Amino acid sequence: MQEKPYFCPNCRSNRIKFSVITSYAQPFLKDALSGNITEFNDPDAIPEEEPMIQCLVCSFTGNEMRFIKQAEREPRMNTPTTPHY
Repeated sequence: MQEKPYFCPNCRSNRIKFSVITSYAQPFLKDALSGNITEFNDPDAIPEEEPMIQCLVCSFTGNEMRFIKQAEREPRMNTPTTPHY
C-alpha cells in the first residue's frame, strides 16, 4: 500500500475510513465417502499486484489507484484555523 491520501470516488465524502481487502487460500482434505474434512491447513495469503480498498462509508470497493487518483484530482487543502472567541 502506498503512503498517499485516499478519497472515495463514489461517495466523495470519505478521506479517512477504509479497509484493505485481501484474499487467502486455505487448503484442506475431505473424506471421499462421508465428506468430512480430514485435514485443514493454515491459510496462505494470495499475492496481489495492487490492493483492493473498500470505503467504510459507502462500501464502494476498487483498486488502490482509483482512491489515490481521486485524492489527487480533489486535494484537501491545509487551512490554518485560528479560533476567535
